[in-house]
Amino acid sequence: MKRLFKSGLSIALASVLFVSCSSDDNSNNNNGGGPDPTENIGQTLKKGQTLTLEKNKKYNLSTKLVVEDGATLNIEEGVEIIGTGGTSSYIAVAQGGQIFVKGTNTNPVVMTALEKTRGSWGGLVVCGKAPINKAKTATAEVSDLTYGGDVANDNSGSIRYLRIEYAGANFNSEKEFNGLSLFGVGSGTKIEYVQAHEGSDDGFEWFGGTVSAQYLVSTHNDDDQFDWTEGWNGQENKFWFSKQSGTADKGFEADNNAKTRTAEPYSNPTIDGITLIAAKKGEGTAMKLREGTKGKMNNVVLSGWKLAFDVEHDETIANVGDGSLLVSNVKLIDVTEKAKGKNTAGEAVDVNAVFAEGDNQGAGSGVNAPEWTKGWTLGL
Repeated sequence: MKRLFKSGLSIALASVLFVSCSSDDNSNNNNGGGPDPTENIGQTLKKGQTLTLEKNKKYNLSTKLVVEDGATLNIEEGVEIIGTGGTSSYIAVAQGGQIFVKGTNTNPVVMTALEKTRGSWGGLVVCGKAPINKAKTATAEVSDLTYGGDVANDNSGSIRYLRIEYAGANFNSEKEFNGLSLFGVGSGTKIEYVQAHEGSDDGFEWFGGTVSAQYLVSTHNDDDQFDWTEGWNGQENKFWFSKQSGTADKGFEADNNAKTRTAEPYSNPTIDGITLIAAKKGEGTAMKLREGTKGKMNNVVLSGWKLAFDVEHDETIANVGDGSLLVSNVKLIDVTEKAKGKNTAGEAVDVNAVFAEGDNQGAGSGVNAPEWTKGWTLGL
């Protein structure tokens, strides 16, 4: 264990190798010069404690940094956090904890890896008290923190102008970090201008909750660019842009509940302004809609895909039939097949009613990088 103690106006940043540490190991701080870049900022912040990472400083993260109930993590503009250690290195905000990422469009916060390869570290995990349909509460598949509850407007803080790179470390094929994982996060939380780049699993994934997100960029992640399940129903989502490469899977993978497809609350988000670009012309699926999901998506550009819409399971097909699952004003560019459906028995079903075509600019500039991405993103 390494410790830095407060002196004068300097911050103390406690460096520990274990998450279970005493409150003496976690300083309430406001930093002068910041830690030596060789120091590890991994620790557990307890109730009443605040950790502030100072503007334009670099910090290493080789173990987990956990923000417990009643604790606060502030990350000022220009901060760079360098992760090492695979699944042991991640940032997790527990129920009742708060994170405030304060990047700007010219000076974003960057969470990256020492080795610039996918899956080099975990990622950012936020757990809230908003409703999920898996159970009243559940344990997050990564971080082992509790999430879910009945506080729809729960507030886990604010994340603005953040780039998450080379995340997605995996324990096995069924248990993997994403760039940004949102477990039961409430609508009081603000998320905007976030990029997930070159991760080994999904860029963004929602596990229930009511949080919305604006101005998202998902680029070159190995699995899906955007993924939701367990009753996520954020209603104010807008301007999502993704561009795939290599062996990436789908643009969207949307589920309600894998075990009980009619579980409530339903996955039923509203998203306005989407651009999804395939890794290679004539390959991949833009939107996989299954397991009973609902949702309203509008102003959508899909470019280069082998298949635009893939709808599965009786419950999802019923949602198409009653209009509770609809993708409207869709512009298809170089798409081989528009839509296909399969019921629970595996039989082909006509699901063309899932979308309606129309001319629009998607996330802002059609297939081109939108104006709002300039200055803080890369890989576009």
